[in-house]
Amino acid sequence: MNTLPRRSAQKGVTILEILIVLTIMALVAALAGPRLIGYLGRAKSETANLQIQQVQNALQLFYIDLGRYPTDAEGLRVLVDAPNGETDWRGPYLETDAAIIDPWDRPYLYEATDESENPKVHSYGRDGQEGGAGEDADVSN
Repeated sequence: MNTLPRRSAQKGVTILEILIVLTIMALVAALAGPRLIGYLGRAKSETANLQIQQVQNALQLFYIDLGRYPTDAEGLRVLVDAPNGETDWRGPYLETDAAIIDPWDRPYLYEATDESENPKVHSYGRDGQEGGAGEDADVSN
């Protein structure tokens, strides 16, 4: 005897159920999205602060080894690559080139000062312009 299995009630979801789920997901994204974007911006500024501290530490090690800070012409590059003719250089003081790039993919700005002061390391923030507020605010040592 050859019997076919009976088909039970239709299984699956209706288009209405899918639309309801998509609507709920869109509402959650609309409410949570701006808050998450704010956290991301704040995280980049905090990351820049931490990176600047690392660069400052590397500058101190450079100073200990060479008895001077890098010149404006040398910039932060000498923390990664040895300057020409310097036999006392014991670096690299930073592991990668990424350490001298801010979270907005621009090089950190370096300003040499006289020997009595630490050099200035800073980033202009998200907008890349001096000044600003919030995510666009400058970050410096």
